[in-house]
Amino acid sequence: MEIEAWLWWLIAAVGLGIPLVVTAMPELGMFSVGALAASITAAVGGGMVAQYLVFSIVSVALVAVVRPIAARQRSERAQHPSGIDALKGRQAVVLERVDGSGGRVKLAGEVWSARALDDHQSFEVGQHVDVVDIDGATAVVM
Repeated sequence: MEIEAWLWWLIAAVGLGIPLVVTAMPELGMFSVGALAASITAAVGGGMVAQYLVFSIVSVALVAVVRPIAARQRSERAQHPSGIDALKGRQAVVLERVDGSGGRVKLAGEVWSARALDDHQSFEVGQHVDVVDIDGATAVVM
C-alpha cells in the first residue's frame, strides 16, 4: 500500500505544527501552513513541481508578511506601560492625610497606602496628588 503525496504533506504539516506549540517559533507554523497548502495541491491532482512551488510560495509569503506584522505588534506593546509602571505619573485623591510617614490615597479606583516624597510635606483629605513612584505597595506622591 503506497501512501499518497497529499498524506505525506499532511504528515509534514502536523510534524511542523507540533514543534510550533512546544517551542513557540511562529516560522514553524508558517511552514506548516505551506505544507497544508501543498497537501491540498496534491489532493486536487497537482504534480510534484506544483506541490513544491505551492509549499515554497505560501511559506515564504507568510514569513515575509506575518513576521513584520508580529514584530511591529511586539514593539507597540512594549511602548504601553503596564502594572506599576502604568500608575507612575497618574493623579490620586487623598483619603487620609498623607505625609512622610504615611497615609491613604485613591489611585486608579483602588485604595493605596501612600507617603509624601518630601518628608516635610503633607497633603490633606480631598487634595489631588501626583504619583511619582511605587515603593512596594506604597504610592510615593507629591
